[in-house]
Amino acid sequence: MASAAPLSEPEVLAHAKRRLFPDANQPDTYSVVDTQFAMEEWLPGQPISSTVREQLAPFNHVRVGSGYPDLVGVRLLESELLAVERFGDQPPLVAVEAKGYTGSGTVDVERGVVQAYDRLHEANAAYVAAPARAISQSARTLARELNVGVLGVDAGGAVEPLEVPRVVGNRTSDDATAIRFQATAQGVANKSFGLNHPKNYLGVPLALYHDGVADELLAKRVVGATADARRGAAFLGLTDERPDRTELTSLGEEVVRFALRRYDSVDAALSTFEEWRGSRTRFCDLAPEWGQLTRRVVWAYPATQLLVEELQTMHEDGVRDPSLVDLVEWLHVLHPTFTVELFVRGTRDVRSRVLDGDGDLRLEALREGDVFHSPTVFQLKAMLYHAGILTERGAEPHRLDPETDVWRLREPLSYRR
Repeated sequence: MASAAPLSEPEVLAHAKRRLFPDANQPDTYSVVDTQFAMEEWLPGQPISSTVREQLAPFNHVRVGSGYPDLVGVRLLESELLAVERFGDQPPLVAVEAKGYTGSGTVDVERGVVQAYDRLHEANAAYVAAPARAISQSARTLARELNVGVLGVDAGGAVEPLEVPRVVGNRTSDDATAIRFQATAQGVANKSFGLNHPKNYLGVPLALYHDGVADELLAKRVVGATADARRGAAFLGLTDERPDRTELTSLGEEVVRFALRRYDSVDAALSTFEEWRGSRTRFCDLAPEWGQLTRRVVWAYPATQLLVEELQTMHEDGVRDPSLVDLVEWLHVLHPTFTVELFVRGTRDVRSRVLDGDGDLRLEALREGDVFHSPTVFQLKAMLYHAGILTERGAEPHRLDPETDVWRLREPLSYRR
């Protein structure tokens, strides 16, 4: 970024994001920037450099309060950024409005303060970020009165918290819930599900409960990709990955109890898993009882509930064999933020191809398989197939034809209305 020229709004936002969200891989952390910043130009004749856009990605159009903040994310912030050190046990939902120099050489910081204040209807903390030399004392006073944080950005990119907000509680919208979900261990990260058979994840609690070495048991009895199996088990809520250990959740413990009711030991259960290696038979047909358990486990994953409910509604409305394109279009009308996070890859290039500056879908881009998120359209869909929920398996994005990829419920309900 150029430091000599006056800071533009995208540059201010990039610096603020780096200060508030320095590590995207940090646990319980996720953030997105509004789709308007994915465009090549910010103002006529004022391009947004590819470097800045890369720093701002991923993009989504997230409604918080009565508008769309420039940045929304979840993270446990440092004490110097907040008037209190902690907000319970959960990281706060943070909204940021950025202001930079316009073509007329002005910065409307006060407007940014008012916009940030509006976000407090649903966010836990709100900030305005602006060039430090443009922030007046009156703007800071207004921010203090409205409980809005102020981040001053200098020409070199350093960010100083000039006013810090108090964390507040609030109601939660569908959009805000989607961002909070992405920040959890179950959020749809780039590598959430690396394997497409649910038995690989069900075997993890059994291996952890066994008195042998868990990874050795997994590799020998269940699947060689032990890291993928562990990660998927955590995303399904079967395990809780701590820095120093892995613990079974209540759902993971239920998998162990299920096995012990049917086998003499978890070792005997794992021997059965070994017999299933390489099988392509639908799991609910191969092992009906384990298939029912799989159905319970994948149903506990929040994305499954949303998909099934909306596919049922589509069925009732006469859309009996929805394609992937049909499904994404439908979902985006009702749950736009969650739909983008669940289905669309988070890279700057892909989000820019799929979403316009107002956050609307570019329908032609949905016909290209490579824009879709593999853990959803391949691995998650395959698990829903094995659980007996969907009629067809998933496909890898490079092999995917979104217009013929069918997302049909195996057992849709037919209501007489």
